[in-house]
Amino acid sequence: MSSNKKYWKSVEELNENSSIVETLRNNEFVEEIPTDAFLSDKDSLSSSSTTRRDFLKYVGFSTAAATLAACEGPVHKSIPYVLQPEQIIPGVADFYATTMFDGFDFANLLVKTREGRPIKIENNTLVGAKFTANARVHASVLSMYDNMRLKVTKIDQKDATWAAADLKIKASLADAKAKGGQVVLLTGTLASPSTEKLIAEFIAQNPTAKHVVYDAVSESAALDAFEAVYGERALADYDFSKAATIVSVGADFLGDWQGGGYDAGYAQGRIPQKGKMSKHFQFEANMTLSGAAADKRVPMTVAAQKQALVKIYSIVTGASVAIGKIANEDVVVKAAQQLKSAGSKGVLVSGIQDKNAQLLVLAINQALASEAFSTAGTRQIRKGSDAKVARLIADMNAGSVHTLIMSDVNPVYTLANSKEFVSGLKKVKLSAAFSLREDETASVTNIAIPAPHYLESWNDLVLTKGTYSLVQPTIRPLFSSKQFQEGLLSWTGNSASFYDYIKANAAAYLNGMSWNKALHDGLVVGAPVPTTAGSADYTAAANALAQAKSEGEFELVLYTKTGLGDGQQANNPWLQEFPDPITRVSWDNYITISRADAEKKQLSNEIVANGGLNGSYATVKVGNVSVTAPVIIQPGQAPGTIGLALGYGKKAGLKEEMQVGVNAYALYNNFNNVQAASLTKAAGEHEFACVQSQKTLMGRGDIIKETTLTVFTAKFDEPDVWNPTPKVSLDHKEVEATSVDLWESFDRSVGHHFNLSIDLNACTGCGACVIACHAENNVPVVGKSEVRRSRDMHWLRIDRYYSSEETFEQDNEKKESFNGLFGDKGSLGGFGQMESPADNPQVAFQPVMCQHCNHAPCETVCPVAATSHGRQGQNQMAYNRCVGTRYCANNCPYKVRRFNWFLYNNNDEFDFHMNDDLGRMVVNPDVNVRSRGVMEKCSMCIQKTQLTILTAKREGREVATDEFQTACSAACSSGAMVFGDVNNKESQVAKLAESNRMYHLLEHVGTKPNVFYHVKVRNT
Repeated sequence: MSSNKKYWKSVEELNENSSIVETLRNNEFVEEIPTDAFLSDKDSLSSSSTTRRDFLKYVGFSTAAATLAACEGPVHKSIPYVLQPEQIIPGVADFYATTMFDGFDFANLLVKTREGRPIKIENNTLVGAKFTANARVHASVLSMYDNMRLKVTKIDQKDATWAAADLKIKASLADAKAKGGQVVLLTGTLASPSTEKLIAEFIAQNPTAKHVVYDAVSESAALDAFEAVYGERALADYDFSKAATIVSVGADFLGDWQGGGYDAGYAQGRIPQKGKMSKHFQFEANMTLSGAAADKRVPMTVAAQKQALVKIYSIVTGASVAIGKIANEDVVVKAAQQLKSAGSKGVLVSGIQDKNAQLLVLAINQALASEAFSTAGTRQIRKGSDAKVARLIADMNAGSVHTLIMSDVNPVYTLANSKEFVSGLKKVKLSAAFSLREDETASVTNIAIPAPHYLESWNDLVLTKGTYSLVQPTIRPLFSSKQFQEGLLSWTGNSASFYDYIKANAAAYLNGMSWNKALHDGLVVGAPVPTTAGSADYTAAANALAQAKSEGEFELVLYTKTGLGDGQQANNPWLQEFPDPITRVSWDNYITISRADAEKKQLSNEIVANGGLNGSYATVKVGNVSVTAPVIIQPGQAPGTIGLALGYGKKAGLKEEMQVGVNAYALYNNFNNVQAASLTKAAGEHEFACVQSQKTLMGRGDIIKETTLTVFTAKFDEPDVWNPTPKVSLDHKEVEATSVDLWESFDRSVGHHFNLSIDLNACTGCGACVIACHAENNVPVVGKSEVRRSRDMHWLRIDRYYSSEETFEQDNEKKESFNGLFGDKGSLGGFGQMESPADNPQVAFQPVMCQHCNHAPCETVCPVAATSHGRQGQNQMAYNRCVGTRYCANNCPYKVRRFNWFLYNNNDEFDFHMNDDLGRMVVNPDVNVRSRGVMEKCSMCIQKTQLTILTAKREGREVATDEFQTACSAACSSGAMVFGDVNNKESQVAKLAESNRMYHLLEHVGTKPNVFYHVKVRNT
């Protein structure tokens, strides 16, 4: 019996007279199939008899298009290779050496591409490639696929072409030349010899032109001091691996101080070797990564830091400077004496934005003859001049600037006096901006030109004197962008491409290396010549600094966060969701304040019923400018100081979800990161997305094991003293927990067996591994509200612990003295007290991911065998089998499994990179994009380990020692994470597994993890 049912795909089909339906029936492909995009020779195809090969090309594509049209999903114009480029093999990654520099961050890189798409940032491991990728650099690949980028040239906010903009700029330059009007090129630090040569040629042709360098986060004081002493506008470089004693006065050198990149050298000296490790003193106001890593951290106001610096200068150099009693004098004197005793093995650094302070830094390191202080390979990554920027704004408002051309700067957002800049901009006859986005500045200039991302560009860089790095494109420009350098070539009448210009200019820097070799390696390393020191009046600088006093109710200390930095990548969801290493808060900007000051101002933080963190609002006022932001009560914040991060509060060129926080640049007067401020409580309560509510170990010493260098050295051969193995009762006898099994052990000595080593001494909490894991494994971004519900999807977290006493050792002593349940020494009240961190706690960072237990409790409870153990040691997830019972998460003692509550891909509720075609270009095709309702977690990058094995097999060789890597181990610049095959006894990880510092998390549970840690040793 036939059916009379009528089926339709749309309501329109029910209208029998519809012309649209008839058209669609007769024309399956409404848009013309782009055959010209895939046929190798269209002209010959139309003018000659069709060859069998071309016929098959045409039919093959038509058939493929018909197949696509039959699918329910949308049809994308996805064109397969017909003439495949020789260097691209589908399914095989290509790597290109390049260099990243955006005026704030910089690194020597390898870029992983798949079928022409850059999808991952890796570190260049060649000798001489000293700058590694931080969290922001790893995330920069996603910033290239930002759908909010400026796509076409705009003239007066209307779409135009580069040719039209070029003509207008040339006409303006000619008019300025005829009238003697001033032409200004305003750029960030370039560090590019070819670009600087181009600018010199431009100025030679335009005598009224000048070049002004502007860094949003200024290092002008240090530059001025170095220039005064050494005659070069640059920054000294430091190698902390050569330092036995490190004294930092307000310098977060493990963060962004003078560009950062010091963590690798620092970590080398922090791993105890033969009873020795470096000693680190930190004097600071805000709690920083450097303060968290220090052996002795002293919270201080910046005024007190200046006086401490004078005291250290007096002791180290023997100079006589009149200075009275200073704060924390005993610790300052001790640090100075140890620094002096260390001699050439000592080093002092300071982040105080004061020329006098920076002069004393140079004097102290000269007096020590510090090996860690280098004036040979000076850093060329900061060149900005505060004075010249101030002069430019004055000239603009005076009407004396005719043409202003900007590149990679956003002064309307980053200048404290941006209103003056905007008013001056209106008096400029022509303004143009090369910009990645239509940001605050590009949206108010006459001409806005889309700039290419560094992964789409050619350039050369001298990051440090004596090195030469190349930038090469790894993809064709996604939009109609133009490099600033291409503009300079056009305006100087040079018809060469910028690539040809760089190549011609490179001969002076290649040191005999061929161009192709330099391009392949990404850099050339030479031998820099030391800079000769001149003289300066250090005594006068010390006397001026000795008079320092705190002004205002509070000292506001402005800083840059590990996640957002100076704010250039504020539209990057990976960085917005990245938890701050210190506060563990994501998607927010906030005022940090000490507990004592918070109580005075009646400000509070509280953890609410759902585990979320709430906080009061406060208003900070500097001069006539005020901002209102939520408050985080920060252990370790110096009383009398408050902190606020730069880089937030952007609006233009950002998705609505990314428009978070307040713009602290508005308070950055005279480019000084310390401002006299007042603070008042404001109405309302703020909801934070904080991923770590617990504040202490509560005496759980088996999670983070610690000891002192003295004990470690004295009892090195008795590890049970400082690295005890937990004991359990077996047959009424106390035995080591690791000797007891519920199951028979499986023989894992055959083949590969992967282990991951994590050294707590080397981990600085930088978070580069977290972003690298995101990129490699397609980890979704879930947004602030989901993070607040404890639904973050990070496969790797970095736990941060505070001590409730001054040290973790005192925590353990307090726990051991508990007696009974109640009373002053009762465990109930005592553990409650230990939840509150000390005012100046010790800090410990611990990366935690799936521990890949050989006796995994998750595997035994899965009713559908979705999680199982591989022969090579990985705990594996079969997503197709998982039905989302979450039994495994309940049974995991490490809480490292994540439940995929939603479909994060192609979902308007999660409007991040996986919700648009451009953003999805960053997705790694080797890893599933998971659907909702499944458990996901660290896979120990099984796709990478299997690729390594298959590559070796294809090449007919054994896997090389230490060839295996995971995303996190490859990203770890400090060497804290080491991955490898523990069955290869020559591998680094096998040797680390035999260290007496090695331990496993929660060994007494008997899970037998394949991730192990090393006891943290403090030099106290």
